[in-house]
Amino acid sequence: MATSLRIKILPRKPMNVFGEPMAAVIQPVCDSADPALPSTPRLYSVVRQPILDLHGRVHAYELLFRGVPAPDGVSAFNNLIEIARNFDLEKPSELKKLTGKLTAFVRCPWQALNEQLAQVLPATLTVLEIEPNQEVSPEFVSSCRQMKALGFRFALDDLTNVPQPTSFLELADYIAVDFARTPAEVRRRLLDGLRDKSTMMLAKGVHTQQDYRKAREEGFTLFEGRFFLTPVAVRNRRPPVNQMLRLDILKALQQHPMDLHKVSQLVKRDGPLTYQLLRLVNSPLWGMRQNVASIEVALVAVGENAFRRIATLAIASEFNGDQPAELLSMAILRGRICEVMASKRSLDPFGQYLLGLLSLLPAMQGQPMSEVAPTLPLSAEVLEALLGKACPERVVLGWLEHFEHGDWAACDATAKASGLDQVELSSVYIESVAWTETALHSGA
Repeated sequence: MATSLRIKILPRKPMNVFGEPMAAVIQPVCDSADPALPSTPRLYSVVRQPILDLHGRVHAYELLFRGVPAPDGVSAFNNLIEIARNFDLEKPSELKKLTGKLTAFVRCPWQALNEQLAQVLPATLTVLEIEPNQEVSPEFVSSCRQMKALGFRFALDDLTNVPQPTSFLELADYIAVDFARTPAEVRRRLLDGLRDKSTMMLAKGVHTQQDYRKAREEGFTLFEGRFFLTPVAVRNRRPPVNQMLRLDILKALQQHPMDLHKVSQLVKRDGPLTYQLLRLVNSPLWGMRQNVASIEVALVAVGENAFRRIATLAIASEFNGDQPAELLSMAILRGRICEVMASKRSLDPFGQYLLGLLSLLPAMQGQPMSEVAPTLPLSAEVLEALLGKACPERVVLGWLEHFEHGDWAACDATAKASGLDQVELSSVYIESVAWTETALHSGA
């Protein structure tokens, strides 16, 4: 039976924002009617989740927002406006920093479907995710058409039936199905009913390699979930070329002071690594005025600390091999966030950078961490953190793992137990995404 959605298009309401747009992720407000009482800050966060295509490339990012709880659609609309303004997402340049210039999928309450939305989200960069869980009215279809004319695209989210009328379906650019929660028979019936349509089929909640293979076989072409973070065991697996050499380089990079001659000689023995390292050094991230063509010059030009980060980033890139590039992107992002937060927790910044960067090695190498970690020349504390042991070195990484999945309750529990400032962490996340995009894609 078709789902129904009865919708009344509401008149335009004034935007509920907190003054001037800010780069920070928090704006203090007072929960009490008495302005003399202490104010309770509202925590705003945004995290991106990749949507991959059949070739393992990122097609788009879904943005998950954390803001004020919304008991109804009108409040959800106001919250969406507040959060988007908080992150300056009405500016295409700011949204592109968060998505690497790709499309952003944003869950949208149906009350938001009017021209106001175009003032807070760049239309041509945004796919609006709508749940068609009630009867579709002619007014609603008309409103969707108006939004399409502005440049927005639509994804029908969590679909279980082919919607009626078909005029509404024709507006959809994407059909999203919760793969984990939708029975196989329902998925088959839905795909059969949409086989002649030009919409792209997105499987959400794909968390295992088995589910990923099944979704591909069923006809889905886009996938969202943790499946690509799961190690895929390879029989009779041989260590990658130059594996031991790269581990020797990793060990040399952790010496204080660093033996510049030894490091440069080791790196020059690895052609692919040398190429990756010089590409990164010459990217705009490091502001080189002249092209750097040798390892020795790179060491002097950027300095020891920066060279450590660049070299380990290059090593991680080689470790990733033919795995999805998003895996490397997430590893770099983790490394950067852990490094930035290290000084605030009296931890070694480079050790924390290594911890975040190497935390996804199992997925890159196709081996469990219990097999990967013992081969790494790392400190005992970092190795314990990589193996999942609860320790001070693992606090930020543990919070970040929850944050990546949008598990706000687990984030709160970790923050409370460890004294983390989630406002600061959310801000560091946004800045680190931009840093990671520059590190990966500049000077390519």
